[in-house]
Amino acid sequence: MRNIIFITGGQRSGKSSYGQKLAEESSDHPVYLATARYWDDEFEERIARHKNDRGVQWETIEEEKKLGELVLEDKTILLDCVTLWLTNIFHDNDFDLDKSFDYAKEEWSRLTAGDFTLIVISNELGMGVHAENKVARKFTDLQGWMNQYIASKADRVIFMVSGIPVQIKTQQCD
Repeated sequence: MRNIIFITGGQRSGKSSYGQKLAEESSDHPVYLATARYWDDEFEERIARHKNDRGVQWETIEEEKKLGELVLEDKTILLDCVTLWLTNIFHDNDFDLDKSFDYAKEEWSRLTAGDFTLIVISNELGMGVHAENKVARKFTDLQGWMNQYIASKADRVIFMVSGIPVQIKTQQCD
């Protein structure tokens, strides 16, 4: 049976650590699905820190964009994170909002066609200062629309606030 848990919130709100806890409670051998692209040295350090936070029971799969090509049947997967995945898509589509959103929805539909537990980490952007340039505003729109799309398909939606999980949806979806 497919089970999708969507965890969203602000930067450093505790999303990843809460998602990791849920995955470890759900499986002895969870899968960490990393979407980060190695942009620079600082980001590489951030990735290494995330890897060190996980125990040896974790399997790591790195995939920057083509999530729908993965075979993940009967596993518990922590996808971290939608924002980095969308960044890769948006960048590679020359910042075309519509093309990026269509691609992301298609990949998402392909990814979620199987039977597994999928814990998804994302960021809520646009809850504070508006982005100062057109590309950043378009990305904020992309992130918001994709979060809505994923949340509409998720079985549970959790909003993280200061390390505290707040359940905002707890129903089964088609």
